Amino acid sequence: MKLFNLANILTLINLLAGCMAVVFLFNYQMEWVPYCMLISLVADFLDGFAARLTKKPTDIGLQLDSLADVVSFGVVPGAIIFQLLFQKYEMSDQLISTNRMYLYSAPAFIITLFAALRLAKFNVDERQTDGFIGLATPAATMFVVGLLLMFLNNTFGLSHFIFSGKVLYGTVGLLSVLMLTEIPMFGFKFKSYAWKENEVKYLFIILSVVLLATLKFAAVSLIIILYVIVSLIQKLITK
Repeated sequence: MKLFNLANILTLINLLAGCMAVVFLFNYQMEWVPYCMLISLVADFLDGFAARLTKKPTDIGLQLDSLADVVSFGVVPGAIIFQLLFQKYEMSDQLISTNRMYLYSAPAFIITLFAALRLAKFNVDERQTDGFIGLATPAATMFVVGLLLMFLNNTFGLSHFIFSGKVLYGTVGLLSVLMLTEIPMFGFKFKSYAWKENEVKYLFIILSVVLLATLKFAAVSLIIILYVIVSLIQKLITK
């Protein structure tokens, strides 16, 4: 049984980057977290590509991929929101004990629990071959990382808004629901590169590039919102 093939090594890189993101978060070096998550996202994309390219997908590879994703796209987004909430209460004018700050910040990890459920569901759901049913965990994580980028860079003066408990708790609730919803969302596996079969994907990519070019850090979370909206429109048109 070969454990260290190319696909599995890429999956382990994804896991390592996720672990390092957690380390940076709890050492108050949050500016390094987006770089770690970029590595995780690229490795997560390439491991599946490598498995298909070498035509050697394995059951171990499938399980390893989900285990890595629980950390990178489950623990990390929960930890990001936890740290933002904890810092919010730490900097509050109210005198709150450390134990209460932990208690008030703990709901951030609800997103981790729902990500684990989402990944377990994906492994046994035979409908999710070309697309997804519900929001994929990497997409949910990108939304959270987008909030972190806007917070760190105070994009459009939004740091105070993102630092709001309502925004952070609302993000946890919304993403948790979206990950387990039965709404079909398009994937990025191309059977061919013809425009006719991939109009939605190409239009989404073009709009995403425009958003990144014009809004920079603010575009990351908006791209995920756009992805959900386009998926909903596609579902309505198909019906």
